[in-house]
Amino acid sequence: MSAPSGAQATWQGPLPTPQRQRRGVLAPVLGAMALGICGLLAVGLGGSGLGVGGVVVGALCALLPVGPVVATFLWLDRWEPEPPRLLLLAFAWGAGVATLTALLVNTGGELIAAQLIGAGGADVVATVIVAPIAEEAVKGVFLVGLLVFNRREFDGMVDGVVYAGLVAAGFAFTENILYFGAAFVEDAMSGASSTLWSTFFLRGLLGPFAHPLFTAMLGIACGIAAQNRNGTLRVAVVAVGYVAAVGLHMLWNGAASLGNDQWYSIYGSVMVPLFFAQIGLVLWQRRREQRIVAEQLPEFAKAGWIAPSEVALLSSLAGRRGWQRAVRARSGKAVAKAVVEYQAAVTELAFLRAKMSRGAVQVSGPLWHEQAVAALYRARLQAVGHPQALTVALRHGGPSRSSRGPSITPPITSASAPSATPAVAPSGPSPSAVPPVQRSGSGPAVPARGPGQAFPPPRPPQSGPPRQPPVR
Repeated sequence: MSAPSGAQATWQGPLPTPQRQRRGVLAPVLGAMALGICGLLAVGLGGSGLGVGGVVVGALCALLPVGPVVATFLWLDRWEPEPPRLLLLAFAWGAGVATLTALLVNTGGELIAAQLIGAGGADVVATVIVAPIAEEAVKGVFLVGLLVFNRREFDGMVDGVVYAGLVAAGFAFTENILYFGAAFVEDAMSGASSTLWSTFFLRGLLGPFAHPLFTAMLGIACGIAAQNRNGTLRVAVVAVGYVAAVGLHMLWNGAASLGNDQWYSIYGSVMVPLFFAQIGLVLWQRRREQRIVAEQLPEFAKAGWIAPSEVALLSSLAGRRGWQRAVRARSGKAVAKAVVEYQAAVTELAFLRAKMSRGAVQVSGPLWHEQAVAALYRARLQAVGHPQALTVALRHGGPSRSSRGPSITPPITSASAPSATPAVAPSGPSPSAVPPVQRSGSGPAVPARGPGQAFPPPRPPQSGPPRQPPVR
């Protein structure tokens, strides 16, 4: 159905129906059940000789390192937070599907190696060769699947490292249950406690970031691939990332099989420097993301999507946190949440427009842009619904001017919001197809679309159900 004459409807996806609603609830529930069953099967198969005590002790010990690891990756994800459901799914994939699949492949590989070279060398082959290839492959399936089927959520290397870290943290959590449980059983049989403590020292204190370090190589590659439009280059980069992840994993397992002296040598000379190099790379990329957003914000203000006085606040994490603290202190958590969602919508649109300007998004770009602008409009309307969110809070005890810039002005008016041309190449219907937009209620007014403007600014919701876009 085409849009009515003189207006352009904003497409917001398929209309809700009872069947779609049932699928929308049933699919996540079934998915969570499947992932949970995979995790239980992995623990059950791998720890069949541990008993209840071994599994309980192993789980408690495994919980201790996984908390700081997950918290670290969530801290890295502060600038443009990924959807919580995808982060949870990444962890569950690593803890369930990846662990179970790797366990079955590793066991099968060890049995085949035992038939070919004897039991003496089968364990080394399974540990040094089969395990790294299989484990990095099953962990990487989630990253590649996200890149292929939900590339909109991949904005760069930081996203790749965060998703890879969560998948690997889930994998390490289930794997550590088996290692710690086996060490507990061994100590219980010998009447000592040295095995459990030494295992916890190596895996819980020295090596909690080992699996995330390996898989992050593939995450970085997927982040690079998401920013390129050359299909062959994307495949090559992902392949190189997988090989790097497998190589590091082989080096780690090989050093462990040679003894403590060799393991400590590899740990100090390779793993630690590489770990800090990855931290430096991610922090550098976060600064780059900040620059991307800061470059887009003036255009947003000219287009009337944000208030000009919000540019300074949205340009840094310090400004955003100060804004949130001031609103929370004066108006409560609900209003602060509205501000957080508004800030996230601004960031999402900024990253999308930057990707479009590089040509990394082509066919789906205009539709994604429409959806992102509509999401920004809705988020701002929600924040404007709480006057303190955009005006009063920062005028009364907000963060210092050095960290937040000028005070927030009242919502944009139709008289004060100048028309401007966004920084995306022109496309879509002619400017005359969109009439000037009138200010509605207490929300921000939206300027009319000017000559050469690529995409319409946010518009008030159309009356009636959302319309499907015309078929082209």
